[in-house]
Amino acid sequence: LPHQSRQTISDVPVPFFMTVYFFNVLNPTEVLAGEKPMVEQRGPYVYRKRIQKQNITFHPNHTVSYLEYRSYFFEPSMSVGNESDVVTIPNMLVLGAAVMMENLPFAVRLMISTTFKTFKEGPFLTKSVGKLMWGYDSKLVDFLNKWLPGMLPSTGKFGLFAEFNNSNTGLFTIHTGEDDIRLIHKVDSWNGMTKLTNWKTPQCNMINGTAGQMWPPFMTKESTLPFYSPDACRSLELVYQREGIMEGIPLYRYVAPKTLFANGSDYAPNEGFCPCRQSGLLNVSSCRSNSPVFISHPHFYNADPVLLDYVQGLQPTEDQHGLFIDIHPETGVPLNVSIRLQLNLYMKKVSGITETGKISEVMMPMMWFEENGYIDGEILTTFHTNLVLLPKVMVYMQYCFIVLGLATILGVVLLHYRKKVRPLHRMDGWMDGWMDGWERSSTTHQRTETLPTASPNKPTHWCSSLSTSQQTEFIVH
Repeated sequence: LPHQSRQTISDVPVPFFMTVYFFNVLNPTEVLAGEKPMVEQRGPYVYRKRIQKQNITFHPNHTVSYLEYRSYFFEPSMSVGNESDVVTIPNMLVLGAAVMMENLPFAVRLMISTTFKTFKEGPFLTKSVGKLMWGYDSKLVDFLNKWLPGMLPSTGKFGLFAEFNNSNTGLFTIHTGEDDIRLIHKVDSWNGMTKLTNWKTPQCNMINGTAGQMWPPFMTKESTLPFYSPDACRSLELVYQREGIMEGIPLYRYVAPKTLFANGSDYAPNEGFCPCRQSGLLNVSSCRSNSPVFISHPHFYNADPVLLDYVQGLQPTEDQHGLFIDIHPETGVPLNVSIRLQLNLYMKKVSGITETGKISEVMMPMMWFEENGYIDGEILTTFHTNLVLLPKVMVYMQYCFIVLGLATILGVVLLHYRKKVRPLHRMDGWMDGWMDGWERSSTTHQRTETLPTASPNKPTHWCSSLSTSQQTEFIVH
């Protein structure tokens, strides 16, 4: 397994994909007037994800550091539609900034609103999928980066995934497991930190578990699946749900508990992730330039039902929107992974910023994505052979050897018994023959020889006249 660990550190040989769905807003004008948003799901838009580790450095304390770079390539054959498809979503630059600045003086808010108008930025964007994903030119973005540096997460084009493509996830240092198999792939530090700083409690700031590519072996149904996610800015922990089989390989399925994104009122340990809103939402503003961005399960699955009342067009189901990881419990190797998350923008009317109109307070879903990978092809065949077929063959061979051993022992016992019994049979035959001869001899003598002194009425065998010692001597000879 430590050798496997070194291989998985240097390479991720399984195919990974990112599938994206946008929530196209059907009634943006009505939303500005205070009506309930209506959305339709558009997609999937599928991207092949390439993962490459660089700057791999092994350390004497059985840890290894690396940078993991990721890049995405659109797969038209797997998608419904193209990156040129046009969708309408809320404009984070306007509606997000409005919430961020609602506590500033009224005059400042008026200036901000004037700035939006100057750069022709409205409350909703209608752009192609490709531009919304990877970035588009914006004079407002250029202005903000020049005069308010650090306000935006990126300094180039503005897009929902602009900072993800051709970037790394930070410097990971993880254990190789060579000194202790229970530590295999466990995160030792991330970007030089052994704990985070953006949350409010020590427990929430802990960096727990692995980097999400492998777990310690010999898992049980009581085991959990902790891992650190830089994209979620926190550690996540999945729990056992059920057993399963994938291409003949036994697995355990782990899923997100309802407490994963619960608010502090419903689940006290999550208080450190607040300020919170309804359960089912994680406030990531503290690591996303303070923008009012929340993540959740897609379609608000496992969230407070009230969130579904604010938006029309959402239909959450576990099969389509629940995240899971299928693990081979004996090795800790993931067989099938599906991490599904939704990006939401908190919107409301902010006085002084006229672009917000009369928008009702709402948690607005913008898009959701699924990152999935699975073992297949030659790797799956090798995995199945080494971890399923060979153990079965070994079990059958074990039984065969047991039967063969018992048969050998039984054969030796029978052979020993036969060797021991055969001399007895020979002695019995000799004794039977001698006794038959002796009886015939005795009968002859009884007919022909009697003592001269014997009674006429009671003839006596001549041997009877011999003394006891003489009879014994006769028998011996």
